[in-house]
Amino acid sequence: MPPGIMNNTPSRRRAASAFLALGAMLSAGACSVANSGPEPSSGAAASTVRIVLPEEPPTLEPCDASLTATGRVTRSNLTEALTERDPASGELKPALATEWKQDSPTEWTFSVRQGVKFHDGTAFDAKAAAFSIDRAVGSKIDCNVDGYVFGGVELTATAVDAATLKVKTAKEDPILPLRLSFVEIVPTTTSTTGKVREPVGTGPYKIAKWDTGRSLRLERFAGYWGKAPDFAAAEYVWRGEGSIRAAMVKSDEADIAVGLAPEDGAGDAAVQFPNNETSYLRIDATKAPLNDLRVRQAINYALDKDGLVASVFAGLGKPAGQIVPAGVTGHSTAIQPWPYDAAQAKKLIAEAKADGVPTDTPITIIGRNGIYPKAAEAMEVVQNSLTEAGLSVKIQMLDVNAWLEYLLAPFPKDAGPTLLQAQHGNQAGDAAFTMGQIYGTKGAQSSYGTKELDELITTAEQSSGQERAAAFAKALEYQNKDVVRDAVLAHMTGILALSKKVSYKPDAATNDEMRLADIHPAG
Repeated sequence: MPPGIMNNTPSRRRAASAFLALGAMLSAGACSVANSGPEPSSGAAASTVRIVLPEEPPTLEPCDASLTATGRVTRSNLTEALTERDPASGELKPALATEWKQDSPTEWTFSVRQGVKFHDGTAFDAKAAAFSIDRAVGSKIDCNVDGYVFGGVELTATAVDAATLKVKTAKEDPILPLRLSFVEIVPTTTSTTGKVREPVGTGPYKIAKWDTGRSLRLERFAGYWGKAPDFAAAEYVWRGEGSIRAAMVKSDEADIAVGLAPEDGAGDAAVQFPNNETSYLRIDATKAPLNDLRVRQAINYALDKDGLVASVFAGLGKPAGQIVPAGVTGHSTAIQPWPYDAAQAKKLIAEAKADGVPTDTPITIIGRNGIYPKAAEAMEVVQNSLTEAGLSVKIQMLDVNAWLEYLLAPFPKDAGPTLLQAQHGNQAGDAAFTMGQIYGTKGAQSSYGTKELDELITTAEQSSGQERAAAFAKALEYQNKDVVRDAVLAHMTGILALSKKVSYKPDAATNDEMRLADIHPAG
């Protein structure tokens, strides 16, 4: 999250212990343990859960854990936050903070959990919490969580004593505790001048070995403050081909494979789940011909979303008209997917060309390998549709690290006009985690914004209750009608493969946060 990464998709969900168990715990003698018995060919040790990913994490830096490829390993496994949101109920729950209260419109007090240790043996306290907030928010190391979650929110964090943290905001922020669920807590010895690749956290696992390009192994942290997870270790490997990932589960080389497509052949091991991701194309509206509203409208009319979902996505999705899905505060029921109208797309392009817009300027689709199944095929469909509409379009598929250069500001200056293949999830449940950073003029992932849209977003962010929902919906409707910065494609459905040796129930947060404590031996 980014995504996807796999993106740019933020999430935080660490449910309380009552929500963690997927079933009653069985004794070791009553159930099989993944990798128990004969040593598998992969060399994984007994009591190790084996997970195969579409890509290697670019980093495990905690302040970039709102990126999918980083967050699915880091969040709730290596590091934890002060608060956490249960994806099923939407309720905000205690994590490293046990309780919190709002003292005034701009001031909050948090009581932090006592007796918690970091992986290096140092004690967690309010000073570490204040340090982590300062490091992640408004820092000079370009933390993704800063722009993605806080979007210019100014705050100060102060440790009153070891057990008490005060956080003040420059303006009223009704959802500050929810925002802080994205700030992973690290010790005060963590660098503030650069990002760390292998973090120290308070989570139930710590890094044992990262063999770059090959595998990543986590081991259970003996000093963990909470309930110990079932598996002593977790081993991650990565394979770009979905069919290979699925085959690894079927051949007992892995226990879980993520990011699969129907044709990858997972068979009986396949598990479908709503992953809360929305696929879209970000339009660079600052460069011709994309700076013409008619061209941006034409892009939306030219795309057959129903056909894309039915064919390339094999029905695993639903055509979408807005990046904020139903169930998230601010979703607008008035916005429907743009209708497929190839004739109208051609007409708009022709009108723009007649007015001197350089519609023959090459536009580059910046795609990302593995962002979702059949990512390259989806962009080929888009390319064909836009070419037929009268635009000149080429595709450049990139691996995640190179793609990130285009996702996050500052963007490459010599790229020319671009369409960025992206994906966004909002497991936090509030449009504030979408609007500012994606559509705001200064948003970390925004290629274009307007003063009017900024004002609508600001009004929504400072509202609460039903007024908040209505204000965000108004901002989304304005974006869809008067800005048209995106071509939204579909709300997606995920597939993973699950070995019969393990029990795991994926949910809306799984794509961005695969919590190892939720994975159990199958009884």
